[in-house]
Formats: sequence, structure tokens, C-alpha cells
Amino acid sequence: MTVKPIFFFDCDNCLYSKDLNVNELMKQKIQDYFVNIVGVPKAEVVQIQRRYYEQYGLSLRGLTKHHSVDPIHFDEQVDQALPLDELITKDNELKHMLRTLNCRKWVFTNAYKVHALRCLRLLGVENEFEGMTYTNYTVEDFNCKPEPASFLRAMKDAGVTDDTPIYFVDDSSLNIDAAQKLGWITVHVADDASKSNHGDYQIDDIHDLPKVLPELWDVIHQEMEQNDQSIAITTAA
Repeated sequence: MTVKPIFFFDCDNCLYSKDLNVNELMKQKIQDYFVNIVGVPKAEVVQIQRRYYEQYGLSLRGLTKHHSVDPIHFDEQVDQALPLDELITKDNELKHMLRTLNCRKWVFTNAYKVHALRCLRLLGVENEFEGMTYTNYTVEDFNCKPEPASFLRAMKDAGVTDDTPIYFVDDSSLNIDAAQKLGWITVHVADDASKSNHGDYQIDDIHDLPKVLPELWDVIHQEMEQNDQSIAITTAA
């Protein structure tokens, strides 16, 4: 019996376009949090934020490790405070692409569940995924991408077996590199795909996925009607 492949999708700056500038707004809110809540001198914020992101995969990981920040308070002041309703709109092209993808589909995000679900609902694709693995801020010393433990957690959440073909798309080169080391088939949503050497494939936009992996979008499957499914939220950390 052939095992159906699974496709893991990052959320932020991947399912929606980087051109919406959500990432820039998020960076600003994080920097404001560093200064106004944590008390980091403004002149040092950019350097520290970058170091925490590169070292831990999330600025928040550095804040919890070195500044005893409450991650739920951080989420409320940063992610949940973003004006996403003014930026992200329904994406019917994305919905069709997901619906006709001949794989199991699973969201794998470093965000907390509240923010991730908000993004999916605004895009109109909350019912196109079998489940979601998010970063559980309520768990002490939580893990996140690109830590290997985070990828193993996603595999466990999704019930992936040793013989399951695994695909993964993300805008972070750090996450792509980590997934590739585990043998996942990777697609990097890059700022400029022509200049990226990360991953097995490189694309400029999530809608370009069928161009690099056309075999996953077979004609028969595209003609099938699928019923909406409720996303199965996983809470493991």
C-alpha cells in the first residue's frame, strides 16, 4: 500500500505575501517590546533581536531565556496586536492550490495558535489543512523551528511514519536547512528565488509551488470536489 505524502506549510510570510509587510510591522512591535517592556536600550535592540532570532529561531525564545518574559503577554502585545484584518484578505488562488494538492496538508508554524488561526481564517484556508503544529507558549522551555525537536514534534503530531514522503515549504532559510538535514523535500519561499541556494527548490511566491512540484497536482485530483474539513489543532509542544 502506497503511503500518501504529507506537505508541511509554514504560515507567516509564506502562506501570505511578504509584500504585505506584516513582517516589518511585527519586527517593529518586537523592538518596541524590547524597549518598553524589557528595558533594552534602543541602540542595542536591533542587534540583540537579530542575535536571538538567529540563535533560537524566535526572538521570543531569547527573551524567555535571558529576560524571563511571559510568552503569553508577549503574544498579546505583539502578534495579537498586529492589524492583520487590514492587511490579509481571502486568497482563492491559494485555496484552490491547496484543495487540489494530492497530499496530506499540515500547518507547521513558530507562531502561537491564536495568531496562526487568525491568519488562516483571514486567508480563507482554515478548512484546507488536516491539522496544525504550533509553538506552544504555555509550555516551559518550548521548542521551535529550526530546532530538530520541533520537526520531530510536527512529525509525531501528524502521525508521520518512516516511509512517509515529507514536503516542507518555509520562508526561513534556517528552517529549510534544518528540514533538509532530516531528509525532507524542501521549498524555500525566498526574497529572490534566483539568488537562493537553500532547499531542493526555490520560489518567489507560495502560488508557484505547482511549478516546481507539478507531480503533486495531478489532473484527476484537480477535478475532484472536496468537502471542507475542520482543522485539527495539536497542543503538543
